[in-house]
Amino acid sequence: MAHLGTSVEYAIHCLLWLVESDDTPLSARDLAELQGISPSYLAKIFPRLEKAGILRASEGVRGGYVLAKAPEAISFLEIVDAIEGQKPLFNCLEVRLRCPLFGSEPPDWATRGTCAIHAVMLQAEKAMRDALASRSLGDVARAYARKAPTEFNDTVRDWVGDRMEARVRRGKHGGADQEAGAHLPPTGEAAP
Repeated sequence: MAHLGTSVEYAIHCLLWLVESDDTPLSARDLAELQGISPSYLAKIFPRLEKAGILRASEGVRGGYVLAKAPEAISFLEIVDAIEGQKPLFNCLEVRLRCPLFGSEPPDWATRGTCAIHAVMLQAEKAMRDALASRSLGDVARAYARKAPTEFNDTVRDWVGDRMEARVRRGKHGGADQEAGAHLPPTGEAAP
């Protein structure tokens, strides 16, 4: 769990949009456009979230992604581990054993117990993992809901609905129609 990459941030933002969708499947393309990123970027992230049991995919014109469980049951640690894997914060190289003054055999006092530097890093990693485990997607979704005006969420729902209907129309007409409302609504508010 070294440096948390941008994939974690985008994944959490997408998951927040899914919380707001009220179990209506959202396409990866729509979620990518809401974040201003490439759909192919999300295509690399979403399978990890599916494998971890955070997302569930449905196929078809009205298909997309929904949360696989309640937002309160999805911890930030679970999301981070799904995206980044369970990498340690610090990789101790046991430098203490390679002091040239020790020759080929380090003394017992130098090798006994956990490296003091590693012990500090293990403590920091535990604190970080505990903090991530203590916060759920539901916690953050509630905080966002208090911040964003209702009108903004309504605008997003309408935008997503328009795009879904355009996909349905394209499906009925062999895919020749262009997607209606492909632009994002203007807003002064920050996205989740």
